[in-house]
Amino acid sequence: MPLKDSYLLPAAADMHVHLRNAPGPIAQLVTPTIRQAGVDVVFVMPNLAPRPVVSVDEALEYKRHLQAIDPEVTYLMSLYLHSSITPDEIRKAKKAGIAGVKAYPKGATTNSEWGVVSFEPFYEVLKAMEEEGIVLNLHGEAPCSAATDVTVMNAEIKFLPTLMDLVQRFPKLKIVLEHCTTADSVKTVRSFGKNVVGTITAHHLSLLVDDWSANVNNYCKPSAKTPQDRRALLDAVVNSNGKFFLGTDSAPHDITAKRGKGNTAAGVFTQPYALGYVLTALEEGIARSDIAADAVTEAALRGFLSEHGRAFYGVAPATRNVLLTRDGQTVAESFKGEGAEVVPFRAGEQTWSVEWQ
Repeated sequence: MPLKDSYLLPAAADMHVHLRNAPGPIAQLVTPTIRQAGVDVVFVMPNLAPRPVVSVDEALEYKRHLQAIDPEVTYLMSLYLHSSITPDEIRKAKKAGIAGVKAYPKGATTNSEWGVVSFEPFYEVLKAMEEEGIVLNLHGEAPCSAATDVTVMNAEIKFLPTLMDLVQRFPKLKIVLEHCTTADSVKTVRSFGKNVVGTITAHHLSLLVDDWSANVNNYCKPSAKTPQDRRALLDAVVNSNGKFFLGTDSAPHDITAKRGKGNTAAGVFTQPYALGYVLTALEEGIARSDIAADAVTEAALRGFLSEHGRAFYGVAPATRNVLLTRDGQTVAESFKGEGAEVVPFRAGEQTWSVEWQ
C-alpha cells in the first residue's frame, strides 16, 4: 500500500540546523524557511566563523539575533566544545537554558579547525554536563587522513570506538550521534540505553555515494554511503522506538562556495522542504522494497519528526499541526537574498507541501 495523499501531523522539531552568522545575509535568507517546512523548534549549531560560539553570553546573543528574524521559532542553543569551556561555564549554561555542547573532531568538517583532538582534556567538562543534564552532540567522524587510512567513506565507522569509550566513561551523559549515515552507527546507537540517541537527516534518506560524487549540491559531511546504509537509515526512521529523530543538518552555503574554484563547501540545504524530503524518501524506499509500506505509520512519522526529539531535549509537545500533501509544491531552483544565493536539495523537483493548521 502506498503512502496516503496527505498527513496531519504535529509541528516538527529539527534537532540539527545551521543558520550561519546572525546578523548576516545567509541567516536572514534561511531562518524564515524554518517554519516553511512545518518546523517550529530547532537545535542550532555553534560552528560559526570566524569565531565559534564558545560562551553562554555568545549563545544568548546569537539567539537574540535569530529571534529578531523569526520570533515564532523556538531556538535551542548550543556551545562549541572548546578549550576555553570550563565546568563553571557548563553550570552557567544549564541555568541559561543552553541545550547542548557540540563536539567537532578537529578538521572533520566545516569550521572544525577549533575542534577536539582528544576528549581526555574535556573529561571534567563532560562530567559537569552529565551532572547538569546537558546534551553532548557529536559530529561522529574521525578526521580524514591518508596516514590513518580514514576517508569520507569510513570516517564515521572509525569514530564509533570513541563513542563507545565516552558512553563507558560517562554512563549517564545524554549523547546524540549526529547525522548517522551507516548501518554500523544505527546498530551501535541501538545497543546503548535511552540516554544515547541518533539524528538522521532528510537527504541521507535519499542519497548514495554516486549522487554526491557527481553533484556538488549533494556533497556533505558525513557523506552519503551505500544502499545497505541507506536501508538501515530508512528502517531507523520507521522503527525508531525513540532512538532516532529528525536532525536535518541543513547547511546553507552561498552558491559561490559550492561551485567556485577550490574546495567545495560541505553541506546540503534542506531547511525549507525538510518534511517533504523525508516523505519523498520513504515513498522511494517503498518503491525499492527497502522498507514495507505498512511500516510508515502516522505514529512512526509523529515520533521521528516531532515527538522523540522534543522528549529527549525536554521540549513540550507541539501545540499546532501541519498538513502535508503529496506533490503539493515544487522545490525552488534557488533562494536569493541581499548578498547571498543558496541552492536547495532536489531543486526543481516535486515534493510534499506543508500548510499550518
